Amino acid sequence: MTGTHHILYDPDGRLAAELPPDRTAHEQVVRTALAWPSPLDIPAPDVAAVGHLLAGAAWVVADAVRICADRLPEDDGRRVFAELILQEADGCLSRPCTSLERVQSRARLIRSLYERLDRLEAAVPVGTPAAAAP
Repeated sequence: MTGTHHILYDPDGRLAAELPPDRTAHEQVVRTALAWPSPLDIPAPDVAAVGHLLAGAAWVVADAVRICADRLPEDDGRRVFAELILQEADGCLSRPCTSLERVQSRARLIRSLYERLDRLEAAVPVGTPAAAAP
């Protein structure tokens, strides 16, 4: 074996629950994508690569939002709002990212997901079991 990569099998999402997203890296990519002024300035392969990177980041943050939201009662407005943002994320991420407009849409989605995650983490203490928060 010459490689140093390991494949992790995590069907229950336990690693995502225990490892926080790399927020600094995500925010840097978001700032970069939102700063691009024109699609003519960015080669198509770069747009696609950043689109894939942002999709991966969005899924990671969406998973963190989902975990926090699941700790709230089903009728809690904060959970309902989180679920709406997660539906928006599913829709945005289901479309191919072939343009600068879609890349920037994904970047804004990540910002929204982090804002929701911050609010949920402030409302629900870490370690609170699902649907047991006040």
